[in-house]
Amino acid sequence: MFSHRRYLMCRPTHFAVEYAINPWMDPAAPYDTELAVRQWTALREVYTGLGHTVEEIDPLPGLPDMVFAANGATVVDGTVLAVQFRDPERADEGPAYANWFRRAGFDVVEAKAVNEGEGDILLAGEILLAGTGFRTAHESHLQAQEVLRRPVVSLQLVDPNYYHLDTALCVLDERTIAYLPEAFTPGSREVLRRLFPDAILAGADDAAVLGLNAVSDGRNVVLPVQAGNLAQQLADRGFRPIGVDLSELRKAGGGPKCCTLEIRAGD
Repeated sequence: MFSHRRYLMCRPTHFAVEYAINPWMDPAAPYDTELAVRQWTALREVYTGLGHTVEEIDPLPGLPDMVFAANGATVVDGTVLAVQFRDPERADEGPAYANWFRRAGFDVVEAKAVNEGEGDILLAGEILLAGTGFRTAHESHLQAQEVLRRPVVSLQLVDPNYYHLDTALCVLDERTIAYLPEAFTPGSREVLRRLFPDAILAGADDAAVLGLNAVSDGRNVVLPVQAGNLAQQLADRGFRPIGVDLSELRKAGGGPKCCTLEIRAGD
């Protein structure tokens, strides 16, 4: 069922691929910042066209990955768990996002361990699915449970191409997810199977274009237009897939979800 969402986004004014902190990034390959801005703008317009609220944080020079707002925090019921990045190239993004939330009147709790926001911590109904293995430290899952007051299910990622949980799994509604089984350890796959027996299992081709880095409002699912098979699976299950082209941002390892931080203000 569709529900109105509130999102925080960051215009990729300073987008570049100047370093490599994941397998998608190649500093020797060409990139087009203006194209990245146009693709991002189209994504923003999809959200507003669906009736969602989009707020923006000012991009800061020298932080080319700040466009990936999902990594800036995890927000549940008006409480903000701030982030601590693994890589020094992104370290200054954490305080920028925390300060934005403080100015907006939110209660912000500082991270005690490496924690890359909604990149690895996804709310699925009443539980938090929390990824670890490449970026977010397992210790941060304990803090997430204490601060956000939801039970946490830890999931181990094993494929470096899917270094954040949101590249390998998408929450579609309170009861349904889509995910790439091969991105997880056998134990984590079994946990997901037990929790979500009706999950959509994505194929490797769709995952390889970051098809699972998608944003769902419970009915509409915004995903990379290149993920055609996954889009059909979503449609077959009653969702409305909306394809967008974020191919330029994918050069840094990002898709629609990476660009989108959900603000759950609570009652």
